This record gives sequence, C-alpha cells and structure tokens, in this order.
Amino acid sequence: MPHATTAPAPSPRPRWWTELPLLALVYGAYSGGRLLVRGDVSTAVDHGLRILDLEKALFLNAEHPLNRLFTAHPSIGIPADFAYASLHYLVTPAVLIWMFRRHAAAYRRARTWLMTSTMLGLIGFTLMPTCPPRLLAAGHGFVDTMAQYSSYGWWGAEASAPRGMGGMTNQYAAMPSLHVGWALWCGILLWRHGRHPLLRAAGIAYPLITVIVVMGTANHYFLDAVAGAAVMGVGALLARPVLRLADRVKDAARARFARVSPATGSPDVSAGCKTSAGERIPGQRTSSADPADAAAPAGPPAPADVPAPAGRAAGGDAATAAR
Repeated sequence: MPHATTAPAPSPRPRWWTELPLLALVYGAYSGGRLLVRGDVSTAVDHGLRILDLEKALFLNAEHPLNRLFTAHPSIGIPADFAYASLHYLVTPAVLIWMFRRHAAAYRRARTWLMTSTMLGLIGFTLMPTCPPRLLAAGHGFVDTMAQYSSYGWWGAEASAPRGMGGMTNQYAAMPSLHVGWALWCGILLWRHGRHPLLRAAGIAYPLITVIVVMGTANHYFLDAVAGAAVMGVGALLARPVLRLADRVKDAARARFARVSPATGSPDVSAGCKTSAGERIPGQRTSSADPADAAAPAGPPAPADVPAPAGRAAGGDAATAAR
C-alpha cells in the first residue's frame, strides 16, 4: 500500500516587528544612495536629450501633447501633480500591508521582489543620471507642472519634495522610473491576489494612470517608464534566488549559534564507553557495534566462580580413580 504524501507545511508569516526595521533599512539605503549618486548636470542633460531624440526617431513622443494638456487644464494638471507627489508613497505601502495581512504565503516573495527591484533602480540612477523633461531648457517645449501649480500643494517649485526640501532629493534620477515600477508591482499583486472585481480593475488602471501622470507632469520620458517596467521584471526573476540565498544565510547563522556549547557541558549519553577495567559507566548506552557486546549471551550474567565443597570434590576424584 503506497504511503500517503504530506504537503509541506506553509512557511510562517514574518513578524511585523522584524519586517518594519528591514523595510526601513532598505528604503533608507535606497534614499541615501540616491542622494549620493548625483551625477554631473551636463551629463544628465545629455542623457535626457538623447532619450528624447530616440523617442522622436521611434515616433514615441507622447510627452509633449500630454504636458500641453496638463498645463492648459488645471482640472487635470493639479490632480495629476497630487497623484505624482503622493500615491507613490501611499499605495505601495498599503499593498504591502495588505499582502502581509491577507496573503501571508506570498508576502515574502512580494516583499523581496519590491526590495530587489528598488536596489536595481538605484544602480540605474548611478549608471545613467538623466535630466527629466521638466528641467530641460525652455526651448524643448516642456512646462514643469509641479512648479506651475506649486501654490496648490505642499511641494515647492523646485521638486515634488515638501516645500523647502527640494535640495534633499535627486532630481536627476529619472531613469528608470520607479513611480511606474512600483505602480506595476502594485497592479500585478492586486490583479493576482485580489478577489473583488474592483481590486482587479484597480490593478489594471493604477499602472496605466501612473504612466500618463509621469509623462504629463514632465517628470519622466516614456522610455523611463519602459525601463521601470523592465527593472520590475528583472526583480521578479531574481526574487526567488534572493530568497533562497537569504534562507541559507539565516540557516547558517542558526547552526553556528547552535554549536556553541554551554560552560558546564554534560556527557553525551548517546554513545557508550567503558573504563580501562572493562566496566560500564552508569547511565551510558553502549553502541551496538561493540564486538564484546555482540558476543555476550543474552541471559543473566554468569555468577562468579565459587569453590566446590570438599566432600563433593573428593567424591568426584574417587569416582574418577575407580574408572
């Protein structure tokens, strides 16, 4: 009769008090690294112009008409600026918490996917600092809607950061667009794990709206959005290997701590031993591989040699002599 196979036990959900410091550490490293990799402005402008020329050659220049639409109609431009300045930091944590609470089995991989892709984006900012369309010279036809409508929001005229804190952000980290990358991450998870039709619809709409917003506000080129989606794709492929590596490191650390012996060690009762006289130490279990044990009879121990009575010994000798 074949043995029944048991399904592997699901991995336990990580504890929130260990997750928060981990996420804060990764985001802090990303934010600090983003500030440290500020490249030369002229190099960033050259990269931005090359992207714009490539898009024109490929007939992909959707930034200009969208930017003109957002500039001419405050009813479109102002909500778009609010969406650009806020949703990036609200929807992503909300989806992460939703995964943690409602879909614990898939949470660790989703979290690792997000963190890995974010660090890949930092590599992109380092290798290719890029000037966003809104910071190009006026002759290139773009209007900075964040500056145009800055009186309606908390951001200043120099960046989407809070007013007076524009110098604390890297305005030349446009390639890839993590606004689009994070929105795509949210959309895929909402579509895959959402049970309500509205959640699945939001999973489709949110990334698409984000692409339109980042171009209409002149914060990113279309190819920035494509690069953001590509970074998330690579991060999704790397999520499982990164998880396996993290688990191996964790297991190795646990094994190292488990090998530390206490100061007052106790004898190992799993192996038998004998004294030099052949006596066993009380409480020890003898190994079955001991040849002396294998040859010993299974019955009770033989009594010690006792001298026979004198009469019996003499009788025995007489009988022997009579033969």
